Amino acid sequence: MGVYAGIDIGTLTVRLLIARIESDGTLQQIASERRIVRLGEGLQASRRLQPVAMTRAVDTLRSWMPVIEQAGAQHITAIATSAVRDAINREEFLDEVKRATGLEVEMISGKEEARRSLLGVQAGLPSGIERFLALDIGGGSTEFIKAAPGHRAVMISLDEGVVRLTESCLKGDPVRSDEVASAKARMRLHLEGIARDLGSMEGYQLVGTAGTITTLAAMDQRLETYAPLRIHNYRLSLEALHRIMEELVPRTHAERRTLPGLEAGREDLILAGTLILLEVMERFGFQECLVSDYGLREGVLIDLWQRTGVVHTKSSSL
Repeated sequence: MGVYAGIDIGTLTVRLLIARIESDGTLQQIASERRIVRLGEGLQASRRLQPVAMTRAVDTLRSWMPVIEQAGAQHITAIATSAVRDAINREEFLDEVKRATGLEVEMISGKEEARRSLLGVQAGLPSGIERFLALDIGGGSTEFIKAAPGHRAVMISLDEGVVRLTESCLKGDPVRSDEVASAKARMRLHLEGIARDLGSMEGYQLVGTAGTITTLAAMDQRLETYAPLRIHNYRLSLEALHRIMEELVPRTHAERRTLPGLEAGREDLILAGTLILLEVMERFGFQECLVSDYGLREGVLIDLWQRTGVVHTKSSSL
């Protein structure tokens, strides 16, 4: 067994996973952390990562380096997704991360993000689930992965996520009805093209991963404290999503903070995430979403484990 550390630098959240990986690919978690840093805040209007947002992300990464060292990680990889992909000043951010932490961050494409998410989702699936559509709703992009035995996976990365949709359409506090209608129309237009590429979903299970969907599972169960064992493989119904949507729309951001299960820092973005999931389920005829607490962060580690001699390692000072 080896100890691996993986960091996922997303548009909204930065996540760390440290785990031992056995010879059969099984993960034994040692440490896990995540922080909402909003790296993509203001990116859509300016095409630039903002200085304050970059500082939040770099400070978080710097604070995690002693944790990685204490865990005895032999290999470490760090990836960046939508916000860094889209920023015209991404090299400034990546250089600052290298200076502050020694990490060489790999900026991955949307399709590569989908591929690694698939690795993570598959590692956490219950037995009997073979044909599925994995959905990863992020801050800046949403990944669709259609998988079935004997078929090459279909992977689509949509440049739409909770931060983009909120900043584009859902600006009110509380939101107005015309803003909600605009967001729905925008998603429906996206999904028309995606539906043509994915084809029939008959006989497929929808599997949802990442923070938006796990938060919705916590909200449906009204959990006061996040409990992974109650989230992983939870079945979130279409009916429950409609109820959550009705709870969110009339509330201000401050009022949403009182809702059980809603992670602090998501109060202005959770409506966009709920709307995206709801539109996907209705467009493809899914009555429920199987929630996975496994996803990109696990896939990042599995990918690193699978590689032969190609790893991103911390500088010798670690």
